[in-house]
Amino acid sequence: MQFFWLYIDDLVGKGLDLFTILQLIGLVSVSTFTTALPLALLFSSIMTFGNLGESFELIAIKSAGIPLVRFMRPLFIFALFLSGVAFLFANNIIPVTQMKLTSLKYEIIVSKPALDIKEGIFYDKIDGYVIKLGKKESNDSVIRNIVIFEKKFNLQDNMILAEWGVMRVSKDKKFLEFIMYNGCRYQERGLRNTTNTEFSRLYFKEYKKVFNLSSFQMGGRGSDNIYDPKMLSIRQLSHAIDSLLNKDSVYVKKMNSEVIPYLKFMKYKDSSQAFAALKNAPKINSFNQILPDATANSIIESVGYQFSSILNNIENIKETFKSNESASALHAIELHRKFTLSFACIVLFLIGAPLGSIIRKGGLGTPLVLAIVFFVIFFLLNNFGEKFAKSGEWTVYKGMWMSSAILIPVGLFLTYKAMRDSQLFNQEFYYRLLQPIKVTLRKYFKK
Repeated sequence: MQFFWLYIDDLVGKGLDLFTILQLIGLVSVSTFTTALPLALLFSSIMTFGNLGESFELIAIKSAGIPLVRFMRPLFIFALFLSGVAFLFANNIIPVTQMKLTSLKYEIIVSKPALDIKEGIFYDKIDGYVIKLGKKESNDSVIRNIVIFEKKFNLQDNMILAEWGVMRVSKDKKFLEFIMYNGCRYQERGLRNTTNTEFSRLYFKEYKKVFNLSSFQMGGRGSDNIYDPKMLSIRQLSHAIDSLLNKDSVYVKKMNSEVIPYLKFMKYKDSSQAFAALKNAPKINSFNQILPDATANSIIESVGYQFSSILNNIENIKETFKSNESASALHAIELHRKFTLSFACIVLFLIGAPLGSIIRKGGLGTPLVLAIVFFVIFFLLNNFGEKFAKSGEWTVYKGMWMSSAILIPVGLFLTYKAMRDSQLFNQEFYYRLLQPIKVTLRKYFKK
């Protein structure tokens, strides 16, 4: 449901056939398997042990001398098996599913770019252009109040304005054609670092503009042009992380080629020692003693340009390093996710089984509520840890394993309480516990 709420605007009005819709639903469902399995295991364990407690079967088992931990052992082994299945699923099936889902979703979104361009909204999915339409007729072909910005990254973007026109996709679906009427084309030519430019204005009665849709052609579903760390297995993620982390030589080369050439004084860094060796060398306190006024200003200006270039190059290397670190963190997060979601099956079983034996309630009522509460806690902790890892505030290991580290003690505590027939969720227990306090407060207020 979350997926369809996010992409409902891109899916409606594309004329999708039933097979494509069913395929999309199937891929989305498969991609949520590793998240749904821990929830299912938590809910089923609470319901199973709750039913056993409600029918007093747990009491009969304990009276026969079988402790709760021994009774949980076969189910715990089954939870380990499900955890292994979840891991294999996440490592082998989910990457392929994500690749097919991303490709199918992208193909659907851009299948009819003429329909995807909405009234009054800037459309920038065509490389190099931004399009805005004032009005579209009911047939989605006749358009009015057309504005087209052509992004060439020159001195100024070129612009086309037209009163009305016809929009259509070519038969081979490789081009989007705009046949515009009664308009004007504005264009400015010139170098970026000069104000000596040429501005031209062309009026037209009919003008045909063709947009290349090659950026939308993905070479079939599952094309190599699509890349996302979620599409990689553990072996591929490990290889990608190693490649991203072992790029120190790249930054050294960048520094040698983009920074060091500007530091020309490095060639003369030992010249002061040579001057110091001279006994009668004059003492120099400032550059003014050796530079005339005529050349001092030009040298200072040249030095300013040099340092400005150095700072810009260092800033670019810094941004490259940050983007590399971010990409490495994203790959590491996906690597840890394959383990954490499968390990969550064990963690949530250790919470669900003792919790069900404590509350002694079966059915779909109380077990469902408690399962949702603990799963929401797990989901929030997992998301918070992932966001901290992406932002770099925490290490990836700490962020991705935070939820498990917090919930494992909770599971062990509930198991300890269940082994001793705890009254942790018994209303009557808390009523008896608070009754003396209630009586004392009544006597106090009466006085």
